[in-house]
Amino acid sequence: MAIAIRKPDEIAKLKRAGEIVGKTLQYLQNLINPGMTLREIDALGEAYIREHGAVPSFKGLYGFTGSVCTSLNTVCIHGVPDDTVIKEGDVLGLDIGTKLDGYFGDAAITMAVGKISAEDEALIACSKGALYHAIDSIREGMRFKELTKILQDYIVDAGFVPLRDYCGHGIGTKPHDEPNIPNYLEGKPNQGPKIKNGMVFCLEPMVCQKSGTPVLLEDQWSVISEDQLHTSHYEHQVAVVDGKAVILTEA
Repeated sequence: MAIAIRKPDEIAKLKRAGEIVGKTLQYLQNLINPGMTLREIDALGEAYIREHGAVPSFKGLYGFTGSVCTSLNTVCIHGVPDDTVIKEGDVLGLDIGTKLDGYFGDAAITMAVGKISAEDEALIACSKGALYHAIDSIREGMRFKELTKILQDYIVDAGFVPLRDYCGHGIGTKPHDEPNIPNYLEGKPNQGPKIKNGMVFCLEPMVCQKSGTPVLLEDQWSVISEDQLHTSHYEHQVAVVDGKAVILTEA
């Protein structure tokens, strides 16, 4: 399947959807405190998205019940909001999608709940650092597999491992589109499709401590590492404009 090339007016629409994602993540990060439940956080996120004129695109997507993926501690991605109470020292991932005027936004952060361990601080710094390093490295004409290698090298050099079987992705008038962008390299970096101006996609480094082998929990959504240790996940949606990446999901 061909990777879509977006026109400037489409990128502008994707940016409007993305900005609501960024603002919602910022709003929740400033609001979240120990004692809140994951379900309360989800409800606050959904209300904020709707108040800003968008709809939460994750709600009902593939059968997901929430509007915000709330991934707590060992859960790396796709955590389902429930009545779990967060506490001081927790690590919480928030992944949010929006739909506005037929176009989608998608981004994620991992945040500290109160004071966390130095190990968890390093874990979060790795996923965030890998994301921004990869975004800064994007140039028109490079291959997506080169970008994958940049993500993998950053994660491994920091002493961690990428989660396997899950990846970043294209985005536009569908929430998930071509191409798939893993955080681990299979094959050679000089293979596969090249990055072109007008392409829009999400990068999302998912970082584990000892094992990148995923385990799907009983809810059939939450994904942890088989090492059962804390994880971290960051994501931005970018467009390639004038040969480099522009972030669409900043507040």
